[in-house]
Amino acid sequence: MDRRELIKSLAIAPLAAGAFRATSAFAGSRTASSPLLRPGSNIYEAIGVDTVINCRGTFTIIGGSIERPQVLEAIHAASGNFVQYDELAHGVGQRLAELTGAEWGIVTAGCAAALKHATAACVAGGNPERLIRIPDLTGLEKTEVVSPRYSRMVYDHAIRNVGVRMVDVETAEELGKALSSRTAMIFVNSGRDSATGEPLSLEVIAEIAKPYNIPILLDAAAEDLTIPNVHLAKGATMVAYSGGKAMRGPQCAGLLLGEKGLMLSAWQASSPHHGPGRDNKVGKEEMLGMLAAVEAWTTQDHDAEWKAWERRLDTIAEQVTRVDGVSTSIREPSGLSNRAPRLIISWDPGNLHITGAEVAEEVARTKPRIAIGSGRDRDGMTSVDVTPSQMQPGEDRIVADRIYGILSQERRPKSDELGRPGADLGGRWTVQMEFFSSRATHVLFLEQDGNWIEGSHQGDFSVREMAGMIEGDEVKLRSTDRHTADRITSNFHGKISGDTITGTVYMGEYLTAQFQATRHPYEGRRRPVVIPGGPPMAT
Repeated sequence: MDRRELIKSLAIAPLAAGAFRATSAFAGSRTASSPLLRPGSNIYEAIGVDTVINCRGTFTIIGGSIERPQVLEAIHAASGNFVQYDELAHGVGQRLAELTGAEWGIVTAGCAAALKHATAACVAGGNPERLIRIPDLTGLEKTEVVSPRYSRMVYDHAIRNVGVRMVDVETAEELGKALSSRTAMIFVNSGRDSATGEPLSLEVIAEIAKPYNIPILLDAAAEDLTIPNVHLAKGATMVAYSGGKAMRGPQCAGLLLGEKGLMLSAWQASSPHHGPGRDNKVGKEEMLGMLAAVEAWTTQDHDAEWKAWERRLDTIAEQVTRVDGVSTSIREPSGLSNRAPRLIISWDPGNLHITGAEVAEEVARTKPRIAIGSGRDRDGMTSVDVTPSQMQPGEDRIVADRIYGILSQERRPKSDELGRPGADLGGRWTVQMEFFSSRATHVLFLEQDGNWIEGSHQGDFSVREMAGMIEGDEVKLRSTDRHTADRITSNFHGKISGDTITGTVYMGEYLTAQFQATRHPYEGRRRPVVIPGGPPMAT
C-alpha cells in the first residue's frame, strides 16, 4: 500500500466507528411509550435500526440471507406444538438422509455449532463420561485435531472450544507423520487449496487418513448443497453447512451431514443434552425450518434463479455506464461457495475523483443504506462490485440510481498535499485503552517523517508494527495483531493537544474502544557512560 492509499484508507475507518455510536445513541432514545413492535417493513425502524440492501452476499454480519417462504411456513407450523427432541432429531435425520444421500444428518445452531458438535463427537465417541469432561481432556485419548495450514481460520474457534490441540501441516508428508492414536479428526476448509489436483486436496487427505480410520470434517459453510454430496464422495466423513446462506434456511441454523454413528454422537453433544454443547441450542422451529430449506433446495429451479440475478445486474450496468469512463464486467464464481454472478463497476479515480472504497463507504453510511464491495485493480482503476443473490425485487433499480448518482457528480481533483503536521509524535507513548467493560495499558513507540509515522504497538500480549499519519492536530494510526486463524486490526483516530492524544479505536467486527495516549517523560539525565576495560574486581 502506497502513501496515497494509506491516506484514504485511514480516512474512511473512523466513519464506520462513528456510525455504530450514532445508531446506538438513536436506539437508546426510545421511550416506554413508543409503539409496540408490529410485523412489517418498519419493525427494525421501530427500534431505531436502519435496514440495508444486501449487495454483498450471505454475510452473517448483515443477516445472512432471506428465508424462503417454505421455511417461514415450516417454522410457523412447528411453533404450535410440543415434541420430544430426540424423536424429532431422529425423524429429521432420516429425512435428511433421504433428501441428500448422506447416511444421516442433524440440524445445529449454525455452522460453527456443527463444527463444535462434530469435534466433540470425535473426541468423546458418544461416551457421555468423556463428553462431560470437555474441554478438560486430561486422561482422554483423542485430544488432537490435524488440519492443513490453509484451513486454519477464525471459525475454527468452534473446534478449539472443545479443548483439542490443533496440529498444522503443510504437506502430505507432514500429514502422514502428524496422524497418531491421539488424532480425533482431520479438519479441512473447503476451497481452492482443497480442490482436486492440489497437493493437499481432500482426496489426498482421505487416502492418507484411510488406514488410520480417522474421521475428516469439511467446512462448506457458504457453499451450494450438492446432491449427491461431492465432498462425501471425495472422502470426507462429515460436511458442515450454514443454514442461513445458500440454502436460505434459518439464519441461526446449520446442517451437519455424514456417517450415522458420528451424527448421533454429534447430536448427543448438542442441546438439549447437558454437556459442552448445551449452549448451542437449536429449537424445534429451526430444525423443521432447516429441513424445509433442504427440501426446497432439491426442487428449486436454480437456472431460473440465476437468470433473475443476471437481470438485476443488467439493470444496474445499463444505468451506471451512462457515466463517461465507467465500464462493467461480470465475474463468474469459480467454486461452490457464495456461488453467484458478480457485477464489477470500474473507472479511473483520476477522472471521477472518487475511489471505489469511498463509494462503498458513502452508500453504506447514508440512506438508503447499501452494502457493496470495493477494490482496486493493478492498472490503477478502482471499482465497486454488486452481488445479486440476496437482493429483493425492485432493489436493483434503487442500487442503480444510487451508484449512478454518486459517480455522475462533478468533483474537483483531490490534492495529494497534506496540511502541515501540528506536532512531532516521535517517542514513547503510554496508551490507556478503555473497552466496553475493562481497561488496558498499551505502549506506542513512534518515529515521524513529516506527515508520516512508523513504529510499533505493544498490546496486552504482543508487539506489532504500526503506521499512520498526522495532519494538523488529527492523528490516524493503524496496527494489526496477527495470529494463526485470527487477526485484530486497530485503527486509532484522535487529536493531539500538547503531550496527549485522545480519540477512538475502530476494531472492525470487535467494534470500538476509547483511548488516551500520553507522551512518556524521560528524566533527561545526561551522564558519561564508562565501559570497564576488563572483568570486575569486586561484585
